[in-house]
Amino acid sequence: MKKKRTTLALQGGGALGAFTWGVLDALLEDGRLEIVGVSGTSAGAMNAVAMLEGLAEGGVERARAQLAEFWRAVSVDGSLPMIEREVIEKFMSLWDPFNLRLTVAQKTTEIFSPYVLNPLELNPLRDVLDELIDFNLLRQADYPKLFIAATNVRTGKARIFQRPEMTAEMVMASACLPTMFQAVEVDGEFYWDGGYMGNPTLYPLYTETDCADIILVQINPISRDKIPKTSPEIMDRLNEITFNSALLQEFRAIDFVSRLIDSGRLDGTHYKKVRLHMVSGGEAVDRYGASAKVNPDYSMFEDLFRIGRAAGKAFLEEHFVSIGVRGTLNLVQELV
Repeated sequence: MKKKRTTLALQGGGALGAFTWGVLDALLEDGRLEIVGVSGTSAGAMNAVAMLEGLAEGGVERARAQLAEFWRAVSVDGSLPMIEREVIEKFMSLWDPFNLRLTVAQKTTEIFSPYVLNPLELNPLRDVLDELIDFNLLRQADYPKLFIAATNVRTGKARIFQRPEMTAEMVMASACLPTMFQAVEVDGEFYWDGGYMGNPTLYPLYTETDCADIILVQINPISRDKIPKTSPEIMDRLNEITFNSALLQEFRAIDFVSRLIDSGRLDGTHYKKVRLHMVSGGEAVDRYGASAKVNPDYSMFEDLFRIGRAAGKAFLEEHFVSIGVRGTLNLVQELV
């Protein structure tokens, strides 16, 4: 059976990225999709790199195993050395990834920066990447294409790192939470988490590949029915709105171009109609709330993995026939 070609866009979301692990596991196991490009930000970048290096090393089964090994390694009861577990647990307890939820203890971030509180630049994720990911192998296998977003601290613009140049530092830059870690230097420039400018970036998937289908694996809900009233609820919702803003801008651009194409006004140009799809955990993931993004407990990872696998399988059952034919994400509904 001929496989259907698609690209993947993987949102960041800290520990909630374990949901994406489950989705990817289901898509890989199914085997009917040919993934030609992957865009990832923050935790989405970690998932992307683990999966693609695994594919290069040993195919689908190795990719699935590599993802499982990564999430086990970054859990507090995983393979991290004790001193690094203590570091990550301490940081997780003090800082929200986007510095929006401030308790009395977290007020320390208003006085002390990571350059003071973490002068040795301890970051357990770097050690996990160094141990699990063969970046030489990742760079040599130039297919599927890979796009990792980070935010340039100096310019405030997005930087998209691609597979032929990929290093551990570039992945770390995409996941650099500025209240937890010092900005990551790459080629003389300094970077923070890519979620500020693109969570994830979609445009490389349709400008740098010849595939019009994008499957977005969503962690941060765009809309909610309930109005937040408590302080934690307000901070959680502010978090979600802030870090979906760049994605919504891309939705608007894709919808605008699609309408121009439908009206015939772009005939003869290089523009193409993008077919967007979405895999979302819905209420099953939403119940964790934004604060769960800083929870490194492996039992939560396992639960999110199960939710992700179920969501991935449900997506394929309902929408596989539409891939390559039409988009299944209603952009008008998402934008209104």
